[in-house]
Amino acid sequence: MTESSRPDAAGSAGRPAADAAYPLGSSADESARLRRQADELAPDSAALLERAGVRPGQAAVDLGCGPRGILDLLADRVSPGGRVVGLDSDPAHTAMAAAFVTGRKLRRVQIVTADARRTGLASGSFDLVHARTLLVNLPDPARVVTEMVRLAKPGGAVAVAEPDTEHALCYPPDPAFDRICRIFAVAFSRNGADLAIGRRVPELFRQAGLADVEAESRTQMYPPGNSRRTVRLDLVRAMGPQIVQMGVASGQELDELDAAARPHLEDPRTVVMTGLLFLVWGRKPA
Repeated sequence: MTESSRPDAAGSAGRPAADAAYPLGSSADESARLRRQADELAPDSAALLERAGVRPGQAAVDLGCGPRGILDLLADRVSPGGRVVGLDSDPAHTAMAAAFVTGRKLRRVQIVTADARRTGLASGSFDLVHARTLLVNLPDPARVVTEMVRLAKPGGAVAVAEPDTEHALCYPPDPAFDRICRIFAVAFSRNGADLAIGRRVPELFRQAGLADVEAESRTQMYPPGNSRRTVRLDLVRAMGPQIVQMGVASGQELDELDAAARPHLEDPRTVVMTGLLFLVWGRKPA
């Protein structure tokens, strides 16, 4: 689900720690899914950058950029004269991001390996601080929002795109899909990740001291052939080993559910809604 920013260690005593593990793990399939996500969510991200008022010559940072994030969108928006930093805690993903920057010949884009909650970057150094599908993964998203505000210049913008998955559906209904949704909710939230984070972000922004906070929600419905139609199945597949280890489902059941649900979701006659995407932006008081 995320442009990953993986914390350092799992919690103890049954409670999620601030450093709980990134729920989706790290694999070639997950990296490929994140790259697809960059293309699929590009229109939403472009709209968010427009709302935030990103302009040429500005400095921007993309927290939890994963293998690509919105580095190309930001580089285009702040050129000429601007600069972009992409930050992720997974060295494999920052290596992919650096290769992406080189391959696209993006100018004045720097890639940094660091935790989004303690970036080590200078305070007040960015006109835009951005994250996409990052807060949803973390047990204490307020820590990231606090760091985002710290990084923003006075008068600068903080902007995120975060999902809210309570209303995922397919029609006609499918028992295998419903079971996968229940498994996903249990497994993904095991370390405190909040699947309804989208609706909470505006208040998190206000509590962190941001002003002029605005929000827009977008229904995530995709046409036949778009891989976002099966994103819930893909996420459960990525978490398969953890799900089995937790005892939520067996490997055989996961395989059978995937085989049953995937053709139904890929059927062009099936209506698929994967959830809501909240675009939220605010400004650091000058």
